[in-house]
Amino acid sequence: MPDRAPEAPAPGARLGSHYDHCFGCGPQHPQGLRLDAVAGEGLTVDAEFTVRPGHQGGPGLAHGGVLMTAMDETLGTLNWLLHAPAVTGRLETDFVRPVPVDSVLHIHAWVTGVHGRKIYSAAEGRIGGPEGPVAVRAQALFIQVKLEHFTTHGRPEDIKKALDDPDLLKRSRAFEVNP
Repeated sequence: MPDRAPEAPAPGARLGSHYDHCFGCGPQHPQGLRLDAVAGEGLTVDAEFTVRPGHQGGPGLAHGGVLMTAMDETLGTLNWLLHAPAVTGRLETDFVRPVPVDSVLHIHAWVTGVHGRKIYSAAEGRIGGPEGPVAVRAQALFIQVKLEHFTTHGRPEDIKKALDDPDLLKRSRAFEVNP
């Protein structure tokens, strides 16, 4: 297991959005999850996501793809603790119980190992509180990448907007992870 990066946010720090228009954590995405993540102890992150009516699949229930996105977003924030820009390589999700609309999904994620450029992690999403019943489990593999991954493959107008942001911290964080 690697050590937490010296530059990592302190335990208890809100991680905020890595990009304002991110579907998972961005405050400016109209249908986004607006996931709220907090750095935990060691290599852990805790996050919350409120299932809104626009996130439903079956009547009154969260769409499975939206739940996967919440897990992916939370698992991706772990890379901030390692100070390693990375993208999702693989995500495996188990749906244990339905998640009703208006529920808050409490997600706890942790790094399980690192080998070369590969970062392995896992997470559990619970309803009814951090100690409530497990609704979703996930395991992921993230691959560390360089900034060029984003600037080469991203839509040019979005890349320019992110790079032109006068806030240096927000500009660098836009390219930190692909949660």
